[in-house]
Amino acid sequence: MRTLNGWTGGPVDRWTGLRIDVRVALGLVTALGLVGTLAVAQTPRLTMTPSRPGGGTLTRLTIDRIAGHADSVVSVVGEMAGEPLHFLDAGKGGDKLQALGAIPVEVSDSVVANVVMTRASGKSDTLRLKLPYPHQAPPPPAMGSRGRAPGARRLRVDPRFTARPDSATEARVEHENELAREVGRKAQDTPALWEAPFARPRSARVTSKFGSGRVFNGRVSSSHLGVDYRGALGDPIYAANRGVVALVDTFFLAGNVVYINHGNGLVTGYFHMSQPEVAIGDTVEKGQEIGKVGATGRVTGPHLHWSARFGALTIDPADLLSLGPPFVTASAPAKGAGHSTAAARKRSTTPVAQR
Repeated sequence: MRTLNGWTGGPVDRWTGLRIDVRVALGLVTALGLVGTLAVAQTPRLTMTPSRPGGGTLTRLTIDRIAGHADSVVSVVGEMAGEPLHFLDAGKGGDKLQALGAIPVEVSDSVVANVVMTRASGKSDTLRLKLPYPHQAPPPPAMGSRGRAPGARRLRVDPRFTARPDSATEARVEHENELAREVGRKAQDTPALWEAPFARPRSARVTSKFGSGRVFNGRVSSSHLGVDYRGALGDPIYAANRGVVALVDTFFLAGNVVYINHGNGLVTGYFHMSQPEVAIGDTVEKGQEIGKVGATGRVTGPHLHWSARFGALTIDPADLLSLGPPFVTASAPAKGAGHSTAAARKRSTTPVAQR
């Protein structure tokens, strides 16, 4: 029998008559197994869409490259810009998770997302995503100041809305802002109450988009933090999606307001109403009439100002209109009639993280 470096060879293949080198065969099997493991069991990755979001953008965070690990994921906890991230199963077999997040309107320096994935063995993976932003100067006072704002829209309103506010008015405005932020915080503790896509609260023409500059009576104001829809006094306003009415009030700047908690951190607000038609605690359906267009608060005329929040952060409400799976699980518009008191319908997506 021929030998090679002391190796006497292996058995003869019955079909080819060739002697098989068992050591080489075992080596190939081991190598192929290792390559297969490396190809499947990758390090989890955290990404964001859009990749370079501006201030006030509602973003989608994705964790992928999860499949292939024998040590399964049992929980995911995340946070970005001070708000919790609620990850949902967005792929087959749990190979992809997604959550909504928001970029602060007055973003400066950076925004960081931190996520911890815990596995069945007790081990954890820590994922971090950092988005750098240019440093920005503090915004102008809420009530405005004299100055020029290139490209800003110039409007005339009641002088009491542009005069230097007294301490009582300042305190009132801050209190009302805190009420709205608190509604957003409570929405982070509420499961998603909708299934269908979000819809516009009116079919009328948009007269002012999110982020546009404003100059009231020659005084510079902060950017427009909502979407304005044209309307006449008494025109109907509809709920953008299913949710629970969290606040009905009269604000100094926003006039008669209604805030709806949709859960999963999302809130929509409807400003300047002439007449709210819902009460705190009502469950409303998508497309249900919730009030009438008015001209209350700081306005130049009747219209609807539509706002939105993710937690305590203000976002562009138009971003809600493009939400898709896994956050939207039904396509039917399902216009409601009257105040529903039914419990939230069961969602087909699987939440894998809690605040």
